Amino acid sequence: MSVGVFGIGLAAYWPQFDGLKERVEGYQRRVEERVAELGGDVVSAGLVDSEQAGREAGDRFAAAQVDLVLCHAVTYATSSTVLPVAQAAKVPVVLLGLQPTPSLDYANTGTGEWLANCAACCVPELAGAFTRARIPYDTVAGTIDDDERAWAKIGAWVRAAGVARALRRSRIGFLGHVYPGMLDMYTDFTTAHAQVGAHIEVLEIDDLGARVAEATDAEVEAKVAEIREMFAFANPSDDPIAGPIEPEALDWSARVAVGLDKLVADFELDALTYYYRGVGDNEAERLGAGLIVGNSLLTARGVPTAGEADLKTNLAQLILDRLGAGGSYTEYYALDFDEGFVLMGHDGPGHVAIAQEQPTLRALKLYHGKSGAGLSVEFKVRYGPVTIVGCTQTEDGRLKLLAAEGESIPGETFRIGNTNSRLRFGLAPGEFLERWCDEGPTHHVALGVGHVAREVRTVARLLGVEYAEVGG
Repeated sequence: MSVGVFGIGLAAYWPQFDGLKERVEGYQRRVEERVAELGGDVVSAGLVDSEQAGREAGDRFAAAQVDLVLCHAVTYATSSTVLPVAQAAKVPVVLLGLQPTPSLDYANTGTGEWLANCAACCVPELAGAFTRARIPYDTVAGTIDDDERAWAKIGAWVRAAGVARALRRSRIGFLGHVYPGMLDMYTDFTTAHAQVGAHIEVLEIDDLGARVAEATDAEVEAKVAEIREMFAFANPSDDPIAGPIEPEALDWSARVAVGLDKLVADFELDALTYYYRGVGDNEAERLGAGLIVGNSLLTARGVPTAGEADLKTNLAQLILDRLGAGGSYTEYYALDFDEGFVLMGHDGPGHVAIAQEQPTLRALKLYHGKSGAGLSVEFKVRYGPVTIVGCTQTEDGRLKLLAAEGESIPGETFRIGNTNSRLRFGLAPGEFLERWCDEGPTHHVALGVGHVAREVRTVARLLGVEYAEVGG
């Protein structure tokens, strides 16, 4: 991602205090170095100390199409110097009040030394001007070095800028149609184009079928080997709909996976959401029933997939994946009031790269509520910190992100060919579900590892969508 960085000061100071400008420029270079270390592609406008320089900096950032601007208030500067930068760049601005030292020898500090350390001085003025100009901003106060809190906040902005950029440039495949009757998932494609910038590529089941038919024996054999390496093969469980894994079912899942790889490559997809009902064991039904394994492999390598053609949750998965947290397609399964956890999972593909143990393939004689039969994926999400992210819509059709941080914990789960995990969220299960439902969610979420709600909140700010967080 591209991050515009500039420092600010007051031109009137430079002839009054020898060496002040050079010191300020040095502090600015140090901030730019640290932003680069966070992974930002820094576009520097140097030191801005006049309204004219501010306009030049803003034009530079606009030409570079930066995703975020960091304004380092190294010393005092007038807000009229800074406002033109933000107005031209047209992206959110983070105001950095970063001092070179945590404290000063006050009794022995003169005006020049104070001015070299007064990073906090003009930040309130800038915040007030940005508010009146309706320019989105955030504020980070701290020190240039040795300040974990401040730089964690800056790092969240830099990472979120990369995610927002990825979403704006993403191509999401929509294969088939939404599972009939799920009103929470219905949304028009223009919503994603207009509010997020993602391109929705509408695909036919025939687009997949043609590529599956072209799969060679060598390609299928190689995919079978990949599947055997990735998954453990389960014996039938006590669930009466489970059965043994037959060679024909494995071959078909591998063949469909080869077709999926080609589909993703041909249409340059970054994510895929799908569902196709089919009927009477026709080709469309067989294709739809054979997607789970291949889509799990796609998800593991950074092309997140969502069943039931849930476009909004696919966006949430993409956010978590680009944050490096995974993003597995998930829903609420049950509330355990005795042990105080929420059981969450889903049939269909899962993010097998974030599994606690080797994921399992289980053969199902039927998919509950869906047509067909075939191989399904079963695993628990890695134990430890987790974040769930939901994407829903407000009453006026605006997209809205929801998030909650929790923990994946050990314990028995279902052996029914579905992903499912025990999760705790810092609230009693009943209260947590109530609070989550207060936000008008859909019934699906993306489940990822690590605590990344701050980054998700920042992504929402960069995209200009509403955000809510639920937790203790």
